Amino acid sequence: MLFVFICFVTIVTWNEEKTEAGAMYILYIYDLNAANRKRFNQVKRLFYYHLNKLPLKKELWKTKSALAVPARMEKAMDSFFRRFRKDLVAYKCLCEEIERLE
Repeated sequence: MLFVFICFVTIVTWNEEKTEAGAMYILYIYDLNAANRKRFNQVKRLFYYHLNKLPLKKELWKTKSALAVPARMEKAMDSFFRRFRKDLVAYKCLCEEIERLE
């Protein structure tokens, strides 16, 4: 549970602007975990290569373990994470508001 809290705080701190009123966001928290080092590096390269091709703002995934996307992209992100389900553990939660902590 501590891991989830740390990731949430991280994602909140780099979100530059307040979310729109009533806008919903999906927070994905993930961890790459392959069987060995070689497989881990392969999965990591593929994962970030395909993540970079998605139509996301770069500031939405500055951390290496969490990203927030608008709720309208939920199905696309779910299918993206399913591609790596053998070598990845992912969780998601629904957020009504994400603010920058100062």
